Amino acid sequence: MFDHLVDDNGLKPVMKQHGLVLPEDLDFIKEQIAGPQDTKAAQGQKWQYKGRPEDKSFLYEIVANKRNGIDVDKWDYFARDCYHLGIQNNFDYRRFLKFARVCEVDGQKHICTRDKEVGNLYDMFHTRNCLHRRAYQHKVGNIIETMITEAFLKADPHIQIEGSGGKIFTLSTAIDDMEAYSKLTDHVFEQILHSSSVELAEARQILRNIICRRLYKCLGQTQAEKPLHATQEMIHNWEAELAQTIPQSGAYDVNLKPEDFVVNVIVMDYGMKEKNPVNNVRFYCKDDPTTAIQIRKNQVSKLLPEQFAEELIRVYCKKTDDKSMDAAKKHFVQWCMNKNFSKPQDGDIIAPELTPLKASWSNKNEGRGRRRWRP
Repeated sequence: MFDHLVDDNGLKPVMKQHGLVLPEDLDFIKEQIAGPQDTKAAQGQKWQYKGRPEDKSFLYEIVANKRNGIDVDKWDYFARDCYHLGIQNNFDYRRFLKFARVCEVDGQKHICTRDKEVGNLYDMFHTRNCLHRRAYQHKVGNIIETMITEAFLKADPHIQIEGSGGKIFTLSTAIDDMEAYSKLTDHVFEQILHSSSVELAEARQILRNIICRRLYKCLGQTQAEKPLHATQEMIHNWEAELAQTIPQSGAYDVNLKPEDFVVNVIVMDYGMKEKNPVNNVRFYCKDDPTTAIQIRKNQVSKLLPEQFAEELIRVYCKKTDDKSMDAAKKHFVQWCMNKNFSKPQDGDIIAPELTPLKASWSNKNEGRGRRRWRP
């Protein structure tokens, strides 16, 4: 896409006027965004980048830092989204810039920060997690995204987009042609919503449901004991299991099918899956600012996370009438019991006759073994 924008807008002469050296600087820009361009050809090479030599390795940690995730892209959306959502941003990027310096680590130069700033970095990754939990992965936002995807899949064969050389593409194939892909703007949503085509009727109805807030209802959220790294096949199997599950309290006179359920698997982490990103940060001390050191979690605080990733399983129901919803909630709770997943937060409310049947879900023994404090 970047190459297409440069060529389509005739930007190479303008870049040269401003002192850019082509093609090295073009490679550098693309590598800043996406990393090494040809990873297969670069395999076995110590330095895989073309835009800048190895002694400038720290420059690749500014825009999209693949090493530890501390970059200006993250700071930008923190400031923007925390401001608009009213969420406290505890990370001070100005302070980080003040203490940032380049040190050599294992023969390469990296951006390091003062040892006393390690707590500030944990705050930054905590802020990222809060934004994902409270905004980016919000249950309503997620199901709207799912419904839009469903509508676009149904509309896919019936939407035609002209690409380079007059070739025609669909929504799903436009990514193979940058001229066609650049035409996939928000107008596609409006085009389907306001269409009168019979072929687009199903897609149109889904989008109308979104506009009118007739969304699929969330039945609840659960977790497995360990991350399952769910595949699309696993998710389809879970939807079938949900429909086939019969609550121990008895079956309902409601016909629930696999297609009535939507399962979303959301991964919450600190940006590097199960790993602690701060382990990939190097620090320097006041007394020796040229030597990079590593600071482990147990050197900082015992109150920091034990795990740095979790997998949330959300289940929605497409049927929204009271009878179907009541039955679907019982199916969901029983399914969680069968899979040995965690008890949904409102499990005792939506299925009070089921939750006592699973001993590990009991709240009665939570306080046992603890000494009572006395003044």
